[in-house]
Amino acid sequence: MKKLSLLFVTIVLSLSAYSQIKTPQPSPAAKVMQVVGLTDVNLEYSRPAMRGRTIFGDLVPFGKLWRTGANKNTIITFNNEVTMGGKTLKAGSYAIFTTPNANSWDINFYTDTENWGTPKEWNASKVAATVTAKTSKISESVESFTISVEHINNNGAHLVFKWENTKVAIPFEVTTDAVVLKQIDKVMSGPDAKDYYAAAVYYLSAEKDINKAKEWIDKSMSMTEKPKFWQLRKQSLIYAKAGDTKKAIEIAKKSLAASETAGNADYVKMNKDSLKEWGAL
Repeated sequence: MKKLSLLFVTIVLSLSAYSQIKTPQPSPAAKVMQVVGLTDVNLEYSRPAMRGRTIFGDLVPFGKLWRTGANKNTIITFNNEVTMGGKTLKAGSYAIFTTPNANSWDINFYTDTENWGTPKEWNASKVAATVTAKTSKISESVESFTISVEHINNNGAHLVFKWENTKVAIPFEVTTDAVVLKQIDKVMSGPDAKDYYAAAVYYLSAEKDINKAKEWIDKSMSMTEKPKFWQLRKQSLIYAKAGDTKKAIEIAKKSLAASETAGNADYVKMNKDSLKEWGAL
């Protein structure tokens, strides 16, 4: 009996020791954190590898629901509302389940994110949106399954899936313009110099009412005791955009002098390039 007890303890201790050993996972976890405009896009998924196998149509059968990765379901999180492939998704987290086909994928954004693989019972009421996207062939073979956020601009990006020689991209839009305009409207009742400056610079970059941008940048400068060279640079660009080249040159020269004093070579060059463009050098 003592020998049996000793053997049992030895086995338990051995198992305990092995459980503390970390080894590489065949489908390692990955996280993607990307800001698109003013929206945080976070992805958590696992990356299975090809390892010489045929993927789509074999390892991942056509026409069957797939967890879109390995291990726990893939999760995507947005902190603002987005429009994914024309479908609205509220801020929050979603599991991504896909049905790959030879020429297209159906991508489901599922509100229940706590599944290991696909749900045991599919609940259509938990599907926040389904987007169908065409597949395309890529020349380079992608060994490990990859999800990325590409073609990023202020107003949107593409959610991209790649594996083997297959690529699927879904364009999505974010609410940058609406969020910024709401902020501008909110603070304009009592804005400070920074608010006027931020609003003016946004109107310049978004190609909105340049005269309004000019009004706001002038207010910002008048409220600033000693404008910095980068602030003067933006003011000169706004005046140039508004068609007042003479005033733009005057301000750019101030920005140039201040950037030279600060030893900022980038702004020295940018100001000189603009002054040359406007015929002042």
